[in-house]
Amino acid sequence: MMRAFMTTLCGGVLSLLPFGLSAFEVNTLAQGFDTPWAIEMLPNGALLVTERDGALIYVHGDRRHRVAGVPRVVAQGQGGLLDVTLPRDFAQTRDVFLTYSKDQGRGTGTALAVGQLSDNGERLENVRDLFVSAPGGRTGRHFGSRVIEGPDGTLFVTIGDRGDRPSAQDLTNHSGTIVRINRDGSIPQDNPFVGVQGAQPEIWSYGHRNPQGAGFGADGQLWTAEHGARGGDEVNKIMPGANYGWPVISYGTHYNGSKIGEGTHKEGMQQPEFYWDPSIAPSGLLVYSGRKNKDLGGAIFVGSLKFDYIAQLSPDGGQEIAQFQTPDTLRVRDLIETPEGDILFLSVGQGAVYRLEP
Repeated sequence: MMRAFMTTLCGGVLSLLPFGLSAFEVNTLAQGFDTPWAIEMLPNGALLVTERDGALIYVHGDRRHRVAGVPRVVAQGQGGLLDVTLPRDFAQTRDVFLTYSKDQGRGTGTALAVGQLSDNGERLENVRDLFVSAPGGRTGRHFGSRVIEGPDGTLFVTIGDRGDRPSAQDLTNHSGTIVRINRDGSIPQDNPFVGVQGAQPEIWSYGHRNPQGAGFGADGQLWTAEHGARGGDEVNKIMPGANYGWPVISYGTHYNGSKIGEGTHKEGMQQPEFYWDPSIAPSGLLVYSGRKNKDLGGAIFVGSLKFDYIAQLSPDGGQEIAQFQTPDTLRVRDLIETPEGDILFLSVGQGAVYRLEP
C-alpha cells in the first residue's frame, strides 16, 4: 500500500520525510544528462554516468567530458549503453565494466565489455567483450542489464527475456537469466549448468522477466529487482540453478488483464521475497552497508521509475518499510553507495545525480 509523505525544499536541499522516520536530505551533484542509465563513483570522487545513446560521461567537480573508446551500441527501444561498474581493485587495474546492446546481425543481444580508464579519465583503452548473449533477441525490449562483482571476484550480468517470454525457460539461450563469468570472460567451473547438455554454461539462474536491479549483501547474498508485467514486480533472493518462474508463474497479469501462465505457484519454481502490485517499475537495487547509519545496515533500497520514489525493504527482503518520495518526474534509475556511506541516485526524469544522506 502506498504511504503518505511530505516533501520540502529549502535552500536547494530537498528533505524526504517518510512519516515516522527521520528526514533524509538530498543534494544535487550533477545534472544535464540525456537519458542516463547508470552511475559509478571513482576513488577520486569523480562520477561515471552512462547515457543510453552510447555516451559515457566523466564528471569531476566542474570538469565534464565524454569518455572515448566506448563500444558501439544499438540505441533502440530499451537498448543502448546501460550499466557501468568498477571492480574492487580498480585503483590497480583501472578496469571499467560496461553492459550494452550489441548488434548481432539479425537482432541485438546484451553484451559485457571491459576497458581500462586512462589516468586522465579521457578514454577507455584495450576495450573488449567478455560476454555476449546467444543470438535470439530481435526486439528492442528487456535487455536487463546490471553487472556486479561477486564476493569471489566473478561477474554477474542480468539479462531480460528480450520480449520473448518462453525463452526465459529455455536454457539453450541466455534470455531471462542471470549469468556468471570470470573476470577474463571464462566460465567458472562451479556454475550450476556446466556440463548439462544443451544448457548455456554461463547461466546462474533463470526464469527472469527483466531484472534491472542487482546487489550483494554483506553476507554474499545476491538480490535482484525485476519488472513484472501488469503488477508482479519482484525482489528475488538469487540461488544458483534456481528457476524464478517467468512466464509460468507470476503475481501480475498481461497488460490486457489476462492471466499469465499457470498462476502464482508451481513446484520447483522460486517465490519472490517481495512483490509490488500495482507495479512500480523497479530500477536500481542497493543493499546498504550501514557504514554511515548502522540502523539501516542490510536494508534493501529499490528505485521506482513509475512512482518517483525509493523503496526501503527489510534486510530479509520480505517487507517494505518505507517509501522515500521524490518530486514528480525524478524517476529513479540507479542507486549506489559511496565510500562514506551516502547513497547516490540517478534520475532519468531530470537527467541528474543526487546525494541522499541517511
